[in-house]
Amino acid sequence: MKRGVVRKVLRPKIFPWYAMAAVLIWHADPTPARVGVGLLLILSGEGLRFWSEGHLIKNQRLTVSGPYAHLRHPLYAGTMLVGVGLLWMGGGSTAPWLLGVGLLFFFLHYLPYKERIESARLERRYGEAYRRYRVAVPALLPAVRPFSDPEVGGGEGWSAERVRANNEDGAALAVAVAAALVLLQPVVTAALRSLFWP
Repeated sequence: MKRGVVRKVLRPKIFPWYAMAAVLIWHADPTPARVGVGLLLILSGEGLRFWSEGHLIKNQRLTVSGPYAHLRHPLYAGTMLVGVGLLWMGGGSTAPWLLGVGLLFFFLHYLPYKERIESARLERRYGEAYRRYRVAVPALLPAVRPFSDPEVGGGEGWSAERVRANNEDGAALAVAVAAALVLLQPVVTAALRSLFWP
């Protein structure tokens, strides 16, 4: 795995998400039905992220192909599906509270901030092409008809090399570890209790 992946997963700004994951794992109560639905959401989210990262060429061209033809933020949408899937799989008494806190933070702070910063950066770089794209393509709820504008251009096809270049392999590994910890919650909490409260 690249050093960039390690730096990405150790950024202090995502430590609160790790704390929320620890609370979820500690209070998880997975059942077969919850696990089935949760895994379906997680796999859908990761699938969307892999599809997105395979089209994304950062800072070189405006990406309007693949999922970007249907929504501007497919990576965020995929991450939301993964997060809801983990919460659904874990269940337990804290899951609804964690979901509420996560959604409030995302919609009231993170998404507006990123929309403002990213939109300004993309508009400076791509000008009218980005403005046309932004007006035509919704942020998170996908449009049925894909974006198509000859003046903006299309895009290249999906590439596994771009998935690796965008460090999605590291993100997928972190999701797999989180899902495994939720599934193995009784074993994990028993081990922690024996370590800290013998």
